[in-house]
Formats: sequence, structure tokens, C-alpha cells
Amino acid sequence: MILDEFLHNLHFDIDKASIPNWEVDWEDGPLPYKLYRGLPVVPFSLEVPLTLEEQKQPLLPDLCNVGHFLWYVYGLTQFSQSLINMDSTEIKAELMQSKRRFAPSGGALYPNELYVYLKIEDLPIGVYHYDVAHHRLVLLREGNFDSYIARALGNRCDISACFGTVFVSTMFWKNFFKYNNFAYRLQGLDAGVLIGQLLEVSKRFGFESGVYFQFLDRAINHLLGLSEQEESVYAVIPLSVEPTIWSANGREMDRMVSSAELCQELKSIEPNHYVRSQRVKEYPMLTKLNEVSMLDSTTNFQLIEAKENVISDGQAVSLPHVERLSYDLGSACRNRFSPDMDFILGKVTQVELANLLQAATDSFLYRNDLEAVYQKHEPRVSLNLCLYNVEGIPNGAYQYDSTAHALRQVHLGDHRLLLQSGMSLYNVNLLQVPLCIHVTGVKDYYKTTLGYRGYRIQQMEAGMLVQRLLLSAGASGMGGHPLLGYDSNLCDEIYKLEPQGKTSLIQIPIGPYRHRPWLLGGLSS
Repeated sequence: MILDEFLHNLHFDIDKASIPNWEVDWEDGPLPYKLYRGLPVVPFSLEVPLTLEEQKQPLLPDLCNVGHFLWYVYGLTQFSQSLINMDSTEIKAELMQSKRRFAPSGGALYPNELYVYLKIEDLPIGVYHYDVAHHRLVLLREGNFDSYIARALGNRCDISACFGTVFVSTMFWKNFFKYNNFAYRLQGLDAGVLIGQLLEVSKRFGFESGVYFQFLDRAINHLLGLSEQEESVYAVIPLSVEPTIWSANGREMDRMVSSAELCQELKSIEPNHYVRSQRVKEYPMLTKLNEVSMLDSTTNFQLIEAKENVISDGQAVSLPHVERLSYDLGSACRNRFSPDMDFILGKVTQVELANLLQAATDSFLYRNDLEAVYQKHEPRVSLNLCLYNVEGIPNGAYQYDSTAHALRQVHLGDHRLLLQSGMSLYNVNLLQVPLCIHVTGVKDYYKTTLGYRGYRIQQMEAGMLVQRLLLSAGASGMGGHPLLGYDSNLCDEIYKLEPQGKTSLIQIPIGPYRHRPWLLGGLSS
């Protein structure tokens, strides 16, 4: 199957992209976290703060602060037990257990891993893996790698001025074992949700951050000791307390760097790690896409041309002016909930809707290497939504104009039954949902400029916006459930996206909910 057809089917006809007769071997499933063996470890304090307000004065972090930071980004935060098959006709009910984090993940499988290059007091300078299971660092390489990382980024960031650099990777098997080829789409979205969480936590700690989607893949994987057949880095995020270290362009003369050159500078490492699965199947489509997406020379780094966002010419519905939503991120993370059949229909006020949309889109603005710093860019992913029972706004499908803070009418009417008919699973009752939001983006995922790498970048940006929506919903007392089991063609028709060359990337029902019957324990002191 050619890659273009595969990616098209991954979005519009998943059955054609999936491996036939796939059976999930639950007994041989991988752990949701990577465990290294036989390497030096540095434990973090287990006494994490329960509130996370934005710091006014950024301070150079110490080991304790880095531990708190990583725990809020990707640490184990909850243990839950729930029963499925609660129907009285069932003789046995199955107990489902999961270890959860503040960033959601499809099936709670968490295919991503975090690595950090740190230069802080009381810690040897070097590259570490964040061991989620034990809340500690595992030392992979000791030494100063400022120059190496800077060149792998095309000298577009002053790494020497950063106290740390985060690498977000994807381990292909961790959710392929369940979702087979569909895992590729989920891996990009999950990485984006994690990045979105990381950027929000960074703000609370007073850290300056930027996301680099373009880097020398093999050089970065070589630094971390990753096998590209098993795992590959998707994003590099430098962290600093200095605001003026960023550049999207870099100096042209400094950009002539190749992965082969850099890899020769460092001895290869193959640290021993444990994933639990004894029978790891091959995933040729994922490794092929990863291979063709790789960048081997910094001359291949590209900028996306600035374009104006196409706004519907439908009647505008101005939303009320609201102040920037300020909330304790710690509470919002703990309150974030993904309702299934737990949604209960309630009226949403215009102020609640305005707060949700404005907070999500305002916080989504971030430094990245896809756009020139001197150009004004519209976001590459945007929001469309179907409303029902929102105070003072007719039921219907709308496009959110973040610049004007207004809704543009696209298709009036109650679309809940139509949206329900497009669900592949009936795990959410959309008749009980007042807000059904769709993150939208261009169909061609900027392939002309970014190649196949553009697909995973688009999925990551969609995931980043999803996490902002979920946090904003949690801060407002509502729940949100990201869904991929919906009919993209149907949603595109509702919003009339075809003429714009756009498509819906993910569906997020948001609204009031009732608490579900489960045992839930927080893993914080």
C-alpha cells in the first residue's frame, strides 16, 4: 500500500488501513512505561506541590523543582479500578485497572517517553530518561552536549543558555499491540497532548520553552541510544529562564550539518531496557513512515508560508468579552475527566463557552520552528463546533474565529443524532452533550513543504490544542472526551470544509457530567 493511500485511509477509512483479523494479546502487552536496567539513577522527592500557580519570577531550577515539573508533565498521578459489562444479564464483570497521568492517552497506553538533557546544581550534566514508574532519572550519557544538540537543531537555539532540553519520543509497539496500524495516528496525537501539557506546566514554573519539530533524527536518537526500529524522537523542547535564545531560522552558514557527521562524534550506546512483551510483532508501515519522515541534513529544515485563515462568511455571533481565565493548574489536572456515558445534558452559558474557547486558543500560541518569527501566522489547527442548549445561541454548527472572538454560523440545526450516527462505538451518548468540538486542519498536512513528516506534526499540533481544551474544560467544571471513532466525512460535510481544503482531525464532546462508579486513588502526597 502506498504511503499516501495509507494516510488517507488512516483518517477516512480505518478498516482499509488496519491489519485484517488482528487479535490483541493482552497477556503479552507491553508496560505503559519504559524501564532501564543497570544504569545510575537519581531519585526525586515524592512530596510534590498540590497547587501550581504561575510564577512571577522565574528561577533557575534545582533537582527538586525538575522532579515536580516532570511529575506534572508525565508522572503517574492516579490509579483507578472500574468494572465493565455492568449489565445484570452478565454473569461476570471484568475488572479494569489503569495507572493514569495528567496527560490523557488513547487506551491509557502512553506510547511516548520523556528524555531530558540537564545542567543544574547537584546533578551530573548529562542525558537522562524520566523513569515514570519510580519517579526518578536514569543516566544514559554523562557530559556536556550543548554543541551537539544545537547543531542537531540547525543552530536555531542557544542551547548553552538553556538549563535543560526535553526530548519527546514514541515507542511504536506500546500501542501498536492493541491498535495495529491505527497506532500511527494515535502516536502523533498523544505526543501532542503531552507537549501541550508540558508547555502549560512550563508556564507555571516560569520556564521559557519552544517546540522544534525539525531536527536531525538519527543524531538525536543516537544521543539517546534509541533504535529507530523501536523508538524515535518526535519533538525537541529546550527550556530556559532566559527569553531571548530562540530563532526559527538560524544562520545559513551554520545550517550545513548532517546526521552522519554528528553521529561520528559520539560512541553509540545500547542501554538495556525492559518492555515485558515476549512476542513483539513487526509494524512495517510505522517504521516506513518514520524512515521517510526523517531529516538527515539541516538544509532540509523548512518554514511554512504564512497564510490567512479562511473564515466562514456566515452570520457572526459575538461572544462576551472575558478576562484571561486564571486557574490553579494542579486542580485543573486533577479535575480533568473523560466521561463516557457519564455526560448529563445541562445548559452552558455564553460566558462559559467564551472562557473555554478563548482560554484554549490563547494558550495554544507557542514558539515553534515552523514559522518565521517576524511573520504573523494564523494557527494551523482551528476549532469548529456543534452547539446544543447554549444560552442565547441557536443550535447549530459554527466556526470559531479566535481573532474576533466570535462564532460564524455554518449550518443551523440540532446535529446530535447525525453526529451519533457517525460514531463507530456507542461509548458516548452525544444527545447528552451540549458542545461537540472538532479540531480542524488542512487535508494535505503541508506535505509539499514538510513531506510525510507534516502528517505527524499536524497530529501533534491537534493534540496540543486538545489538551488546552481539556484543561480549560476541567477548570470550568466540565468534562471532555477526545474521540477518533467518528465519521470524518460526515463532520466535514456539516462544517462545509471541503471547499477550504480542510478536514476534522479529532472530535471532543464537552459538557457537564456525573461521577462514574469506580475506585480512584491519587498518587500524590
